[in-house]
Amino acid sequence: MLLQILANALALGAAYALLSLGFVLILNATGAVNFAHGDMVMAGGYVAIAFFSLVDVPGAALLPLVVVTMAALGFVFSWFAYFPLRNRPAVSVFISTIALGIVFQNSANAIFGAEPRKGPPLLGEGSFAFAGITVGSQALAIVAVAAVLILAQHLLLNRTGLGRKLRATAQDRPMAEAIGIPVNRMIALTFALGSALAGAAGLMLSNTFFIVPTDGTNYVIKAYIAVTIGGWGSLPGAVCGALIIALFEVLFPSLPLLMPGLGRFVPWLFTQTMSAILLYVALLFIMFFRPQGLFGETIQRRA
Repeated sequence: MLLQILANALALGAAYALLSLGFVLILNATGAVNFAHGDMVMAGGYVAIAFFSLVDVPGAALLPLVVVTMAALGFVFSWFAYFPLRNRPAVSVFISTIALGIVFQNSANAIFGAEPRKGPPLLGEGSFAFAGITVGSQALAIVAVAAVLILAQHLLLNRTGLGRKLRATAQDRPMAEAIGIPVNRMIALTFALGSALAGAAGLMLSNTFFIVPTDGTNYVIKAYIAVTIGGWGSLPGAVCGALIIALFEVLFPSLPLLMPGLGRFVPWLFTQTMSAILLYVALLFIMFFRPQGLFGETIQRRA
């Protein structure tokens, strides 16, 4: 039972990690929060549903199409939401991303309707049994696919020339521009990469939790919490923060299943509502006692 619960928590955390990584990449490259990033997750879910209605194949086969489509959307998004306002006060970019996020929400509502829609599973709806433990195939597939995408993102940023240019742009934009790096192109590519990761998360989450046009607000809050817990601007911190959120959402409400006596004494405690309350309490403690986050540094380094 414990391993099943941990597998579900790990799967949810892996999807949240993709969302949070994309959020941090854009934050580091621009210095501004993309409040439409959660709507990119929602859009990725609907893009997967649209492709699945045309080609009845598993979500894993649709994933490259979703990633490419969302990367293109993120690239275009940057030229509407960021570049026209990059020399204005930061609040201008905040407002532009919120405005475009509302456009995405209403467009999804007009095209797909307001009712919840279910995305395609990555592999199938079945489960695997091993040594008396049954784990859903979707959870295992999410963990595996997310691990591959996170590894690919790590290799891109740390082992390629393009990655070094992206990191240089995020760390010191004027210096990067001075040595000949096409900064605007790197920022646009960062929006594309972040949106592609968000779209992949949308495909994964839409199968388990369904998708509605207003889901973007919930997901951008999750990304914001993850990067605050892990450390503002830290990629490893974003992954760690995402896993912590998943533990609160999955493991904590499941404790009475692991220890039945708990449910008899305080049945009101182990609920989704209380897990959300405790998550925010933990967030406040971290902000009070370690405001730079678990992986943050006193002098911030962006990567």
